[in-house]
Amino acid sequence: MWKLRRKLVVLAAVGAGSTGASKLVSSKLDETWTDMADTLGKPYDALADGFMSISLRGQHYINQLRNTEIPEMPRTSDLFNKGILNYSMLSTVGIAEELNPSSNNPPSLNNVDAFEAAKQPMPPPTTNGNGVAAKLEEEKERLKEETLANEKLEDEHREKLEKERIEQLEKLEKDQIAKLEKLQKDQNEKLEKVVRNHREKEKLARQVREKEEKELLEKQKRIENENLKLKEELCAAESDNHKTETDLRKELLKLQESYKKELDKIRSENEKLKYMIKNSTVKNATVKKSIIDMYADVLDTLSDNDSAYNIQDHLPRIVVVGDQSSGKTSVLEMIIRARIFPRGHGEMMTRSPVQVTLGEGNRHTAQFSGCDRVYDLASEAELYELRKEVERRMRKSIRNGETISSETISLTVKGPGLHRMVLVDLPGIISTETSGMRPKTKEALAEMCSSFMRNPNAIILCVQDGSIDAERSNVTSIVQSHDPKGKRTIFVLTKVDLAEKNMTNPTRVKKILEGKLFPMKALGYYAVVTGRGPHDDSIDMIREYEEDFFSRSKLFKSGAFRASQMSTSNLSLAVSDCFWKMVGDSVEQQADNFKAARYNLEAEWRNTFAGLREMDRNDLFEKAKDDILDDIAALHKLTPLEWETLLQENLWERIQSKVVDNIYLEAAECKSSSHFNTKVDIALKDWTDDLLPQISIDVGWATLFKQLQNIMQSKNKDHEIGDLFQPLKANILETVQADHTWQANALKRLSVIQKNALEDTAVTNKMQWDNSISFMEQILRERIGLATEELDTTIGPSWTERWSGWRSRSPLELQCVAAKNELHKLLVADEVHGKKLENDELTTVRKNLQTQGVDVPYEIICKVWEKLYKLTFLNRALTSAQQCRKAFYHRNIACNAVECNDVVLFWRATRMLEITSNALRLQIMNTEAQRLEKEVKQYLEELSNDEVKKKKLITGKRVELAEELRRVRGIQDRLDMFIDELKKEQDL
Repeated sequence: MWKLRRKLVVLAAVGAGSTGASKLVSSKLDETWTDMADTLGKPYDALADGFMSISLRGQHYINQLRNTEIPEMPRTSDLFNKGILNYSMLSTVGIAEELNPSSNNPPSLNNVDAFEAAKQPMPPPTTNGNGVAAKLEEEKERLKEETLANEKLEDEHREKLEKERIEQLEKLEKDQIAKLEKLQKDQNEKLEKVVRNHREKEKLARQVREKEEKELLEKQKRIENENLKLKEELCAAESDNHKTETDLRKELLKLQESYKKELDKIRSENEKLKYMIKNSTVKNATVKKSIIDMYADVLDTLSDNDSAYNIQDHLPRIVVVGDQSSGKTSVLEMIIRARIFPRGHGEMMTRSPVQVTLGEGNRHTAQFSGCDRVYDLASEAELYELRKEVERRMRKSIRNGETISSETISLTVKGPGLHRMVLVDLPGIISTETSGMRPKTKEALAEMCSSFMRNPNAIILCVQDGSIDAERSNVTSIVQSHDPKGKRTIFVLTKVDLAEKNMTNPTRVKKILEGKLFPMKALGYYAVVTGRGPHDDSIDMIREYEEDFFSRSKLFKSGAFRASQMSTSNLSLAVSDCFWKMVGDSVEQQADNFKAARYNLEAEWRNTFAGLREMDRNDLFEKAKDDILDDIAALHKLTPLEWETLLQENLWERIQSKVVDNIYLEAAECKSSSHFNTKVDIALKDWTDDLLPQISIDVGWATLFKQLQNIMQSKNKDHEIGDLFQPLKANILETVQADHTWQANALKRLSVIQKNALEDTAVTNKMQWDNSISFMEQILRERIGLATEELDTTIGPSWTERWSGWRSRSPLELQCVAAKNELHKLLVADEVHGKKLENDELTTVRKNLQTQGVDVPYEIICKVWEKLYKLTFLNRALTSAQQCRKAFYHRNIACNAVECNDVVLFWRATRMLEITSNALRLQIMNTEAQRLEKEVKQYLEELSNDEVKKKKLITGKRVELAEELRRVRGIQDRLDMFIDELKKEQDL
């Protein structure tokens, strides 16, 4: 390195002397720089910059020397001196810089003297030549010594640097070795860890694989055992089915006969029980009790059944009307002698009519009509329960958000000393509707009260609050409008104790009880006390308070009312006498009205339904019940072949799209039979595991339901019944369709059967092969027809249709026609073209169309291609299927790529259909039909107790007329019995 640098310094100095030398030196410098760059391994540009600075510095020194005047000398001496000077100066400068490479200053003290000496002008030459030579020799010696000294220093410095470099290299080598050892150690540890983890994973995977293989083997064995068991069961069932079918029918007929006999027996026993209960009741009752009970039965019958033939109910009853909170319910409780109605202060408690039939009895009891429970009115606990039941029935009768209900609650109260009569407590009349009431509640209340008061034989018990001004009452004007002469009205003034306490004019009460204050007229006027304000006293306490009040009443002492007008006891007796007088005057006339109505109804029946039995709704329901059960039993009349044919047709219709479009057409694109079989096997397995069993069960239930529907709709078309049962049967079918579920374990069994059938790829004989091909051809022809229709719809009407029907193609249809013609050329050129149309083909087709003057979008081209390719493929598949007829024994002669494995696919589908339909038939006949019959029986039993639904489902002119006849006959019979008993009592 030092030699190279010195070489550069000398070249720089020499190059500064002349132009020619500069060119030579420049080339030498380039070579020297390259050598130094190779030696040091540093970038060339960095060395060049450093040496350029050295050259410039040497140039600076040479320029200074040139500016110094030197006396002439001989040519050789001059050149020698210049060379020596330049070399000496530059060598000194270079050595100094090498010794101090970091210094950027001018030459140091080591070479400054020489530098300054070189700059001084040389002394003029003397004549003494020896002296000059001597000086030159001395100078040369001195320069040599300096050069040797510098070289020595240079060598020492180089050795020192070399030693330091070696030490640094050794240290660096040690560090690198240590790092490499550490890195190698870390890598070895990581590698050992990875190897250890890999071995653990392999061990775990091997254990999992062994476990899965073990489970798979167990599962395969279990499946094989189940398959064998199922096959044995199927074989046994098929063999026993033909033997037991006739026996099952015989057993079914026997069960039906025994069921009818048992039903008739139960009906006869019920009639006997009813007769015994009736006779026992008559024997244990008195004559008076029997009369009121019979009359109450007539009223209940009229209340429960609405007449459709304008038969008016004009039988007498006592109608209790009054303003809200006037005390009418309390008056009724005083007559009944028990607090049986819900309590409340200032609010509407009576929300529906309550009919109370009073009669004599040994015990004070109450009983709802049609209910077996008897409430003991002597017990406060049972009284509380009775009030709650009355309130519950009232709220139950209110529907559709109404405030009141017109549905009558019927109640019978019996006790010692009670006067026989029938009272109807109505909701109180209001003046203003509150926020919680339904709009037009006021009008509805007035109409309800009017409907009861319009009965010309109804006794109106008009209740007026005596504690308020009479002018504030609404009830008197309403009562006057229905009974202006007062021939059937009894006026009751309540809360007389409060009236006496608050009233300043006693003559006002007297005018009311004499009928002079109101324009309303009445048969009698009565004053009563029904309590002591808000206190919930018992009836006995109120009666004592009433007696005590009237005994010391100032109004009574002043002559405002008579003794016969006081107390609820006198009121009850008067009302009872008026009731029975009205009954005696009107009941026979009412009986005659019902006789005339009966005669008219019977004549209408003879003219309208001549030759038909009079069957009411209950009788018709029982007959419909028997017919429905017979329809279910008729399911067993279908032969096994008929069932399996229906099931196969329905199942294939459901799965046809899946088998043909999603499995066959997708797999048929394969270029080899192995790929075709693999794709088909995977698709069939996924389908069997996922959807096919459930679809089959849905088809089985739909087939069973459809057959039951057909049987029910095909019967009862005779003259006697007609379509009378169709609404009921439709309701039965709707309920069964919504509620019936297939047996749960059938799904698993069916899945195993279908999987085994679809895995069987062996077509064992030529007949099966030909049947599969025929089935495949039939399906393909149907698909070809559908594909042709789709393509014709896309391209528009044909030439014949356009000519005969005066039709034309739309611009879109013209584009589809052009695209179809161009795509057809593509299919002709490549008969085995794939399903997908490549982009370059699509572009070519469109450009060809554009050259024809038709610009068709890519979407339309793809749409037409899809339909055209499908049609072409189906035709090709049909041709291939026809060629496969000869390939049963030699598959290698098949012309298609899949080697007639598509025929095997349709064979597998056919086999699956046969086995599935057989399994479904057995499930239907052995299990589902019986479960269906059981569900229908249970629903019919529930329906028999629901009169509302029966009335809705069994309806029509015939039913309504028969029901009205039965009702009118029952009322007439009861009225006749009541009139007979009433006459006997009067005779006594």
